[in-house]
Amino acid sequence: MNKFRLFTATSFFLIQCVVTTAQENRVPARQLSLPEAIGMARQQSPAVRTALNRYLNRYWQYRFYQSNYLPQLSLRGTLPNFDRNIIPVTQEDGSQAFREVSQSVVNTDLLISQSIGITGAQVYAGSGLRRIDNFQPATAVPLEYSARPFYMGITQPLFRFNRLRWDRKIEPLLFEEARRSYQESVEEISFNTTNLYFTALLAQIQLEIAEKNVANNDTLYKVAEGRFNLGRIAENELLQLELALMNARQNLAQSELQLESGLLALRVQLGLTDNAPLGLVVPDRIPQFVVNQDSALAQARRNRSQMVGFERQVLEAQAEVAQARGETGLTADLQANLGFTQQSGSIPGVYARPQDQQSVSLNFQIPLVDWGRTRSRTRTVRANLELVEANVQQDRITFEQQVYLQVKQFDVLRRQMEVARKADEVGEKRYEITKNRYQIGKIGITDLNIAQQERDQAKLAYAQALRDFWRAYYNLRYLTLYDFENNQPLFSEEVLKALE
Repeated sequence: MNKFRLFTATSFFLIQCVVTTAQENRVPARQLSLPEAIGMARQQSPAVRTALNRYLNRYWQYRFYQSNYLPQLSLRGTLPNFDRNIIPVTQEDGSQAFREVSQSVVNTDLLISQSIGITGAQVYAGSGLRRIDNFQPATAVPLEYSARPFYMGITQPLFRFNRLRWDRKIEPLLFEEARRSYQESVEEISFNTTNLYFTALLAQIQLEIAEKNVANNDTLYKVAEGRFNLGRIAENELLQLELALMNARQNLAQSELQLESGLLALRVQLGLTDNAPLGLVVPDRIPQFVVNQDSALAQARRNRSQMVGFERQVLEAQAEVAQARGETGLTADLQANLGFTQQSGSIPGVYARPQDQQSVSLNFQIPLVDWGRTRSRTRTVRANLELVEANVQQDRITFEQQVYLQVKQFDVLRRQMEVARKADEVGEKRYEITKNRYQIGKIGITDLNIAQQERDQAKLAYAQALRDFWRAYYNLRYLTLYDFENNQPLFSEEVLKALE
């Protein structure tokens, strides 16, 4: 009996030395925690660059919209417009005769205009100069100038759809929706990074379990060989241990492949280009805070882009109704212009003693028979408005239920994670006790296999419970855009202004 115990202890010591030496010869891996991985993904991942470009695209669209309500200064003209042709010319008695013309016309206008969003009108003021060169030899006036030293006017659509008025309501909502969507995209990156992190972490834990199982099964097989040579166990038990060792080595190879695949996906998400080995840290430090359901729902309503989107969808549908009404009934345009004008053979002459100039016009259009076109279009957009309002109401209820259920799930998963942690500790302790009892011959191989399987399952179950908890944690942040751990909103005006 003493010889047997000495042989067992010696074998176990040699195996542990071999395993320890192999571990020491490995290249040290860079330890990466979950917060570090999320921080890297939020700063340099391809997904965050896509979200940023999408936000900047909307930002510049919003700047373009704002310019519609600012004064526009422009210089326009023709330099030159040469025409040599035979055209009909009205004579003094009212008849027309064909005459050959050869002339060049040059004109320029300096114009400032301003749109009025409330009425949809456009007011303008400017100054223009025109020069005509006649190249026909018989022309009495070879060179002539005309000028409008100053003129101003207004163009006012009547009974028409006022795009500027509706844009003033919709465009700020689109921009606000984009601002919140950017922060949501960043939080979605955190959620996706958590998924990839735990996929690799579970593979890493499975690899660690496989390495331990190979080492333990190898040790137990050596011990069993000694027992078999001494006639203390049957050959069937030795074969069971040999099969367990072979399965452990196969699981080890499969776990190495799964870990490599998981780390590759995580590197892509983090934007890492080097091939330095990574070691993932188990995020077992659980934040302790309580989420109130009403508070979570209030934050979601206050911060989420969907709340702005709901209002924007209804306004867009209402704008379609207004546009249908403004384009299918009575429409009119009022144009008024006043200023000064003069003509002369020289530039100074056109600015001397200018004459008054006025013009007013009112153009209208009334559809008399459209075969139900106006009614059909109006009914269509009204039905679409009712559909949008119904969908928005349903989507609002669905979203609020999603937030409510996520808060409930977060509390449940926290409790499940604590149970899984305790089960992992119990499973590890039970396996060590069972293994020691097997080594001294108190129990059989079946009990040892059961203890090993339960230990492995408990360890993986704990890692999966951690994954579910952290997924719920970042999903709650995504749904509410609020950090309940630090009691502060995730939506930051300063960050967005820095991006702009």
